[in-house]
Amino acid sequence: MKNKTSFHLQGEACPSKCPDNSAFKQQRLPAWKPQLTITAVLSTFFLTGMFCLSVGVCLILSANSIREIQIDYSDKCSDCSKLRENSSNWNKECHCSVNFTLKEDILGDVFMYYGLQNFYQNHRRYVISRSDAQLLGQNVNIENSYCAPFTTYQNGTPMAPCGAIANSMFNDTVDLFCNLNSSVIQVPLLKTGNSWWTDKNVKFRNPKSYNLSSAFAGTSRPPYWQKPVYLLDEEDERNNGYVNDDFIIWMRVSAFATFRNLYRRVRRIRQFADGLPAGNYTFHISYNFPVTKFKARKHLILSTVVWSGGSNPFLGIAYVVSGAAATLAGFVITAIHLKLRKRKTYFQK
Repeated sequence: MKNKTSFHLQGEACPSKCPDNSAFKQQRLPAWKPQLTITAVLSTFFLTGMFCLSVGVCLILSANSIREIQIDYSDKCSDCSKLRENSSNWNKECHCSVNFTLKEDILGDVFMYYGLQNFYQNHRRYVISRSDAQLLGQNVNIENSYCAPFTTYQNGTPMAPCGAIANSMFNDTVDLFCNLNSSVIQVPLLKTGNSWWTDKNVKFRNPKSYNLSSAFAGTSRPPYWQKPVYLLDEEDERNNGYVNDDFIIWMRVSAFATFRNLYRRVRRIRQFADGLPAGNYTFHISYNFPVTKFKARKHLILSTVVWSGGSNPFLGIAYVVSGAAATLAGFVITAIHLKLRKRKTYFQK
């Protein structure tokens, strides 16, 4: 038996399991290993801390310089809210007004937002309840999408657009009026140019047809909508249908229960060329979006922006905390180093 084994080993060459004799496989590649001295380590911590603290302070000061006014109109439109809680009143109009005063001018570009509190858009079933192919204007079978149960009506008519996100679209309409010199002037607002360029030109498309109403023939509006998608903006064909700015902005869901979406921008002409002057203002609201059943709140926000964005101090606070942590770590390492160096000197003596 031993002879057969030895004959086999001598007669045939067995494949070697040793790796090739190359620099890569034999781990002979040149490498760089930093030599961490106490000077390099402490310099890194202190410089990082100083940088983060400086950036954080600048961001916080920038965020605090933003002029903003926020108005909660959930209770001020309570009659309309009660009317909207009954779904059979979907076709009845309800209007309310909210007065407020600007004590100082808001100079520069002024943005109007609507804000929702306690409205959760981050549920997985809600987030995926859409058909991206349909929103690109493609003729697809939405019953095979994630839009259920907002896909078709009992008679088989498909919904356009489908899904829970589109069905719950914020549809209050708001106009802003200003009392200047004993006269009421409507503040000019821009309703286009508010969405991301990629959303407007890449992710959303209307079906191709000679007119928009024929493109959506054979479809019906979502249950909670008051009008079909091809009537979202009858004045501007480029802002109608799936490419409507209000619709596009709503379809970008929020990660938190309290959020705000851009609604309008103040057009800087005539009396409002420099922004919003101080005075008495009124929001005229067409109330269509009920929130009392799930204990939510609705806000209207007028705000400016700065180089760092809108009113959000979180990034500045994060930089300050990171900088403080790095600086504190530098002092701790310095103390440990001095203590160990004294001990080493003592033992050497």
